[in-house]
Amino acid sequence: MPERAQPTPFEVIDTDPHVSRVVRYFRPSDYAVWGAATVAAPAFLIGLDRVNSKSRVHSMGFPLRLATFIGAVGGFMLAYQRSSYRFWGWAENGAEVVKDKEEMRERIAQGKPLYGESQLTPYLQEVSARNSRYAATKFNAFPWFNFANHQSHGVDESKYQQQ
Repeated sequence: MPERAQPTPFEVIDTDPHVSRVVRYFRPSDYAVWGAATVAAPAFLIGLDRVNSKSRVHSMGFPLRLATFIGAVGGFMLAYQRSSYRFWGWAENGAEVVKDKEEMRERIAQGKPLYGESQLTPYLQEVSARNSRYAATKFNAFPWFNFANHQSHGVDESKYQQQ
């Protein structure tokens, strides 16, 4: 079943990008969001402790480490989601469009497949694409990343041909 085209305000780069590609296309602002979330979680915990606690005798070592870990994971998922929005054309993506065209034209010149080699059968590639397409919208319920190479990316590959 072919993917239904979604109207987007910006050019669609890829509707199901590989996880390594999404991370490679992080902007400095994505790293800043990730870092801010990592710092905000333990800072919030310390703030709650200051407001709620009468004595400072107890140790906050483990709770602070746990809060930092949770903040780092949540910050990564937020940065990943922001980068995914740019791939899907839901957010401004001018720099990513240029980078994508350069990367894909280079892969064509080298004779490599655009989206990598896959060990999966064509049927399983389609199953993988259906399961992970737009999955970053549901990170709050179930984090799901695309780790499979497949050929279903919702874009016309002819746009990468030299003009």
